[in-house]
Amino acid sequence: MRSILPSLFLSAAVLGLTPSSEVQATVLADCRACETSARFYEQREGSFAWTGPANAALFEDLRAAVAGAAAHGLDPADYHAAALAQIDPSEPDRYGDELATDAYLTLAAHLLAGRLDPVSIEPDWTAARRGRDLAAYLQGALANGAIGESLEALSPAQPGYAALQAALQRYRGLAEAGPWPQVSEGGVLRPGDRGPRIAEVRARLEATGDVLPVEEGGDPEVYDNALRAAVETFQRRASLDPDGVIGPRTLIQLNTRAAERVAQIKANLERWRWLPEDMGRRHIRVNIADFSLEARQDGVVERRHDVIVGRLYRRTPVFSGNMTYMVLNPWWETPPSLAVRDKLPAFRSDPGAVQRLGFQVIDRDGTLVDPETIDWANVPARNFPYRLRQAPGPQNALGEVKFMFPNPHNVYLHDTPTRGLFAQTRRDFSSGCVRVRDPLALAEWVTAETPGWEAARVQAVAAGDAETRVQLARGVPVHILYWTVIPDDTTGVRFVDDLYDRDQNLIAALGLAPPPLESRD
Repeated sequence: MRSILPSLFLSAAVLGLTPSSEVQATVLADCRACETSARFYEQREGSFAWTGPANAALFEDLRAAVAGAAAHGLDPADYHAAALAQIDPSEPDRYGDELATDAYLTLAAHLLAGRLDPVSIEPDWTAARRGRDLAAYLQGALANGAIGESLEALSPAQPGYAALQAALQRYRGLAEAGPWPQVSEGGVLRPGDRGPRIAEVRARLEATGDVLPVEEGGDPEVYDNALRAAVETFQRRASLDPDGVIGPRTLIQLNTRAAERVAQIKANLERWRWLPEDMGRRHIRVNIADFSLEARQDGVVERRHDVIVGRLYRRTPVFSGNMTYMVLNPWWETPPSLAVRDKLPAFRSDPGAVQRLGFQVIDRDGTLVDPETIDWANVPARNFPYRLRQAPGPQNALGEVKFMFPNPHNVYLHDTPTRGLFAQTRRDFSSGCVRVRDPLALAEWVTAETPGWEAARVQAVAAGDAETRVQLARGVPVHILYWTVIPDDTTGVRFVDDLYDRDQNLIAALGLAPPPLESRD
């Protein structure tokens, strides 16, 4: 059967209807779900679903659900809100019926799998998106008279998604109340200080309800204990050290406007919608932007670890994989790109580092080469003739353990000998892989369901120097993600810096008309 929605205007003309130019423009721009809609009407032999005396209540429910799309950070205008408002559902109306069907199916698809294709924003995205036969799903929703409920049921059923929805409502309210006060540039402010900039900080935090106005007779220009507590709460929400000191980073966060937070929350709600229905009973989530790792089982975070991620010019990609094994005391097979970019310059300046750091040099025939016989100053970078591998030991770049989930990026989790870097707040120091703090504790969690690899054995083998592969009895899904708004038990959500400047591309894309939907069959 041919697609029905392109015939909207013909249907309207046959019925003597003249859609307004606004409606026509909306339909022409936003006809999203033609193929699925055609199947839907074919299944019901062309009978009306939304209009006519028996269906009018369903149409009204749909209008309310479209308006409710805003609670998900979506724009009701993308689902024909203005056009639907002009339809009288009490009269049978092919045009209005098909318009309503397209609105439902488009909104359903966006709630189910995202408004945008994640690959258009994150080219390395590999996580399976949620899918469903939406034509059949709509038939069931109509039969049950559950239009709004059925749409809500398609959104992510995760506490984290709900936390961001609540934050969106709060920050929308703040934005609608008007711009909050800004804090002037100046020197660092500390508890006990006084002056007009302290009054600006107080006014800024009063606007968000973080601190109460000073009592009658109080001095708003004094940085007192109540204001310090409010600043520390704000700093936690902004993922800053809660020291009560208002330096340059805290000032930037204070002066970030509510409208910017709204856009940031919308972007992160979209990222939630890209995730699969089932992330795994036992799985690992890495948040690149937050330099953090969570090991989860049955919905509970059982372990948290700090991590180090890729530098700006060697960014850690966003993707999902399945951890199938780990290696204790691994050799490091140095990737050719790193051998040329990192190791060759180091060996040219310090040839003794080759043996001191435990590297083996192997020629193209697979023969070990004595590094003392190599004139590193004249080894070409363009056609590097050697393979480098580093023996297990305290200098090994992978440390005591690496966690393997085969992927085209050659990215994995591992230990590091430079553990002092975990003391830094911003931890983008790697060449793309994710370095894990306290990795042996994570190894014990990973092997908890692998017989014969109890914690004591993991520790004993790691204490040696023999490379040992541990095949997991069950794979552990690993999701390497990028979130800049994070659910938080204390502050509701936390905002983190957009490390790789990925938010703006997503925010800009969400501001454009959504692309046509592919069939979800």
